[in-house]
Order: sequence, then C-alpha cells, then structure tokens
Amino acid sequence: MSQRSDYENKTEELILPILDRMGFELVDVEYVKEGQDFYLRAYIDKPGGITINDCVDVSREMNELLDQYDYISDPYIFEVSSPGLGRPLKKDKDLERSIGQDVDIHTYKAIDKQKEFTGMLKSYDKDSIVIEIDGNDITFNRSDISLIRLAFDF
Repeated sequence: MSQRSDYENKTEELILPILDRMGFELVDVEYVKEGQDFYLRAYIDKPGGITINDCVDVSREMNELLDQYDYISDPYIFEVSSPGLGRPLKKDKDLERSIGQDVDIHTYKAIDKQKEFTGMLKSYDKDSIVIEIDGNDITFNRSDISLIRLAFDF
C-alpha cells in the first residue's frame, strides 16, 4: 500500500467512530498535494445535508486525534467538508443510493465519438455500470470510466 493510502485508511479508522456517534456518513477521505501544500480531506454527509457547524464539530474532535496519533510526517492542512452536489460516486453504496437518478459518466477514451454521457443509473456490478439514455440501456465497463457523479441542472 502507498503512503497516501495508509494515511487515508488511518484517517478513516479514526473518524468513523466520531461520525457514527454524530449520525453522519463518511463519503470519502483523500490525501493530496496541491501546489506546495498537502491536504487531508474528509467528506461527510447526512440526510438533509451537512452544515458548516457539522464540519467544525467533526474537525475539532478529529484534530485532537490527529495530534494524538501524529501519523502523517509532512506538514498538512486538515479539512472537513460536504462532498457537494457534483460529488463523484466512488463506492458501491454511493451507486446504490443513486439508482434511478441521473448521472454523468466521463470515459477515458471516446465511445462512439464522445466521452461524456448523461442518463439514469439503472444498475451496477463489480465490473460494469448501466445507464438509460433516451430509452436505451448502455453498459460501461467500470475500468473505462474516469468519473461518475450525480447530474445536476442549474
């Protein structure tokens, strides 16, 4: 496992009991470098949406654990936030919750001269995702998908 994965896994292990107690869901954890800075981010959600106060409460408790366990060697910035409207659907539980909703799919390579598709999520399994576009089912190999997220209109 990579150092990044180790940091993300340890963070998930520490934050889950906090979120369970508060009735929140962990959507994702990421450890990334942006410019000169490293960021450790936890994306959380709950029915009705996450508020800034929810993020502050989780951050306050988690910062104590991060200081206590001190498992990340580089200086970093810890952030807790809502995943937002256009959040990626990364886990099977995200896909399950989104069955029947419109999703955007971006592929690594063009399929019939396009790389972006929007349709209703019908089903998924470990290898593929099926969406309905204009009454037709289209199956995508998961390995061909660079991004899948909920579609939203402005």
